[in-house]
Amino acid sequence: MPYEITLTTPALFFPAVSLLLVAYTNRFVALSKRIRSLHSLYQQVADEIVAEQIAVLRRRVFLIRNMQLCGVAALFCCVFSMTALFLGALLVGKIIFGLSLVLMMISLALAFQEILISVHALKLELRLMEKK
Repeated sequence: MPYEITLTTPALFFPAVSLLLVAYTNRFVALSKRIRSLHSLYQQVADEIVAEQIAVLRRRVFLIRNMQLCGVAALFCCVFSMTALFLGALLVGKIIFGLSLVLMMISLALAFQEILISVHALKLELRLMEKK
C-alpha cells in the first residue's frame, strides 16, 4: 500500500525547519562576532594559532551558509509541496516533500560537520591560552 500524504504532513515540517533556521542564524551571529574579535587579535599578534583559527572560521562560515541555504530550500520545497497537494497533484506533492526531507538531511549533516569543526576551534583556543 503506497503512503498517502495530506496537506498536514508537510505542515508538520514547518516548526522544525523554522527552529533550525533560527539556530543556524544564531550560530552565524556568534561566529561573526568571533571573527571580528579575532581580527583585532590577529592585528596585534599574528602567530600560527591565530592563523589556524582564521582558517577554521572560514570553513565554518562556508558550512553555516550552506546549512542555511539547504534549510531555506527545504522550507521552500515544503511550501511548494503543500501547494501541489492543495491543487490535487498528489504525486508531485510527494516528490517535492521527499526533496524537502533530503535537503533537510543535508542541512543537518552540514550542521554536524560544523559542530565538529567548532570543537576543533575551541581546542585551538585552549592551545592559545596554554601558550600564554
